Amino acid sequence: MLEPTGLVEAGRRAYAAADWSAALENLTAARAEGPIAVDDVALMARSAWWLGRVPESLAFAEETFRSLCDAGRTADAAMTALRLSLLWATRGDVTVGMAWLNRARRILADEPEGRAHGYLLYIDAALEMAAGGGAWTDAGVERLADFARRYPEPGIQSLSMVVAGLAALRRGDTHGGFALLDEAMLPVLAGEIEAEWAGDIYCTIIHVSHELADFRRMEDWTRATETWCRQFGSEAIYTGICRVHRLELRCLRGEWHEAETMLEHESTCLAGDNAWVAGEGFYQLGEIRRLRGDADGAREAYDLARAAGIDPQPGDALLALTTGDVAAAGAAIAASLAQRDRVARVRLLLAAVQIALAAGDRAGAGVFADELRESAEHFESRGFRCWSAQADGMLALADADASGALAALQRAEADLRADNRPYELARVLGLTARAYDLAGSESAAVAARTRAREILTRLGARADPDATPRAAEAGTSGPLTAREAEVLALVSSGASNRDVAERLFISEKTVGRHLANVYVKIGVGSRTAAAAWWHARPSNKPDLR
Repeated sequence: MLEPTGLVEAGRRAYAAADWSAALENLTAARAEGPIAVDDVALMARSAWWLGRVPESLAFAEETFRSLCDAGRTADAAMTALRLSLLWATRGDVTVGMAWLNRARRILADEPEGRAHGYLLYIDAALEMAAGGGAWTDAGVERLADFARRYPEPGIQSLSMVVAGLAALRRGDTHGGFALLDEAMLPVLAGEIEAEWAGDIYCTIIHVSHELADFRRMEDWTRATETWCRQFGSEAIYTGICRVHRLELRCLRGEWHEAETMLEHESTCLAGDNAWVAGEGFYQLGEIRRLRGDADGAREAYDLARAAGIDPQPGDALLALTTGDVAAAGAAIAASLAQRDRVARVRLLLAAVQIALAAGDRAGAGVFADELRESAEHFESRGFRCWSAQADGMLALADADASGALAALQRAEADLRADNRPYELARVLGLTARAYDLAGSESAAVAARTRAREILTRLGARADPDATPRAAEAGTSGPLTAREAEVLALVSSGASNRDVAERLFISEKTVGRHLANVYVKIGVGSRTAAAAWWHARPSNKPDLR
C-alpha cells in the first residue's frame, strides 16, 4: 500500500486524468492516515460531485470552506461559498443556497474586486430568478459582460454569454440569443470550466431549448454532452442528467414503452443531486401515464415533480379535464399562468385554449390563442408556431369554419412531421378529421381518423387526443360540459359505449363516467331517457358522419 504522501500524489494524478473514483479513493485513504492539505480536500469535494455523490461533495466543500477561512485565504473561501450556494440551489434547497450566497457576499465586501465578484453577480441574479424575481436586467447583463472583459477566464466569459443570450431571447432575438448560448457551451465541452459551473451552463441551455420548444437544439446539445461524458464513465453526474434529458426527447418521439421505466429510475436516482432535472423527469413520466389513461400513476408522478420544485402543468390540468372536471382544469391552468413569465406561459396556452373551449368559453379561448400567436411571432419558434396553428384550428372548429380549421391544422401537421412528434400529430389528425366532417368530406375524415388511431395504438395511448367541442354543440348543451354533450350526442344517435370510445379516442370507462355525470345533471336514470332529453332540445341534431 502507498504511504500517505504517495496516496495524495496518486489522488492528484487521478483527478488530473478525470479519474474521479480513483482520486476520491486515494485521497480518502490518505486522509485516513492523517491530515491532508485543504486543496486536496477540495479535490475530494469535486471528485464526489462528478461522481454524483452530492451529499459527500457538500460535506467536503463545507470542510474546505472552514479550513480556508482558518488559513486566511478569504478569496478562495468566498469562491467555495459560491460553489456551495450553486450546488445547494441545484439540489432544490434555494434557502440554503441563499445563505451560502450571503456568506460569500459578506466575505467579498472586504476584498478588492476580483474574479469571485463575477461569479457572485451571476449566482445572485440566478437565485433571484429561481425565487421568482424575473429576468436579467440590461444593467446586470452589461455588468457581467464588463467582468468578462476585465477577467477573461472561460467560466466568467461563458456565464456572461449565457445571461446575454437569455436576455436576447426574452427580447425576441431568438437567433442572436441561441448563438450566444451555443457559444457558451463550447468551453464546457472543451473541459475549460470548473465542473459545478459547467453543469449549470449545460442545464440552463437545455432548459431554455425545451422552454422555447427548440427540440432539435436540445437534442444536438444533449448528444454532444453525451459524447463528452463518455470519458468520465457511467457514474458521472453529467451522465445521469443527460440520460433524463435524452429520455424526455425519446418521449417526444413516442418511445414511451422504453422510456417509462427508465424515467422513473433515473429521476429517482437524481432527485437528491439535481432536483430540477429530476422534477422534469417526473413530469415527463406523469405525461406518459396520463396519455396512457393511468390517472393514478400520473398524479403520483406529478406530485413527485411538484415536490422537486417543478409545476406539473399543463399535464395536471389536462388530467382533470380528461376526468370531466372542467372547473378544476380551468382553475389549475389559470393559477399556473398567473405565476409564469411570458416565455413560460407559452407552454400552457394551447392547453388553456382547449380547457376554455371545453368550458364553453369561446371568448377566453380566443384571448389565449391570440397570446400564443403573438408569442410565436415574437420568439420565432417553430414549436410555438406549431402550437399556435393547433389553437387556431381548434377555434375554427368551434366556429364551424371548416376551411380555416383545415388550413391551420395542416400547418401544424407539417411541423409535427418535421419534428417527429407522433402523439401531437395524432391529436392534430383527430382535429383534422373533425374539420373534414364539418366540410362533408367523409372519406378524408375516415383517413385522418385511421391514421390517428394507428399512431395511438402504436404508442399505447388511451387519453383523449381531441377534447375540443363541436361547434354545433358549443353553447347549446345546457348544464352539460362540451365533452358530456358530445358523448350524449353520439349515444343518442345509437352508438354503443365502445363506438363512442373509438370515435372520440377515449376509454369505455371514461364514456361511462361521462354518462353517469349526464344522468345526474339532467335528472334521468337511463340511457333511453337521456337520449330523449337530448332529442327534445331543438338545437341538437345528431351528427352521424
